[in-house]
Amino acid sequence: MTVDNSELNSLDGSVNDDKVTIEVVYGVPHKQKILTLLVAEGSTVEQAILESGVIALFPEIDLKVNKVGVWNRAVKLSEVVNDLDRIEVYRPLIADPKDVRKRRAEKAKLEGRADKTTGGRVNPLRVDAKK
Repeated sequence: MTVDNSELNSLDGSVNDDKVTIEVVYGVPHKQKILTLLVAEGSTVEQAILESGVIALFPEIDLKVNKVGVWNRAVKLSEVVNDLDRIEVYRPLIADPKDVRKRRAEKAKLEGRADKTTGGRVNPLRVDAKK
């Protein structure tokens, strides 16, 4: 018995016509998880996250607090997912990156690793650099 390729394609397509494949990702410093699943076409980001079970694995996730994104682009929980979307659940920042950089620059100035005037690296060729 021979089967035409067009028949195979129609069989494969009919199985997942109303489903899309997505990934839901979340991580903490000691544990990360990437969950791949099929969801109904037209599902929202929130529905996909709940269906993935990631909240059972990481109970600290609160969708009212944690921001979410699709492929590194912030989205609302009500946005509809597309095929091959990667939904990311973000953790809140512990420290403001600008404040951390300022503190690091001040420390470098105090230790003599940075020029006190410009804030850049110390130029060993400058006359006043040896003071």
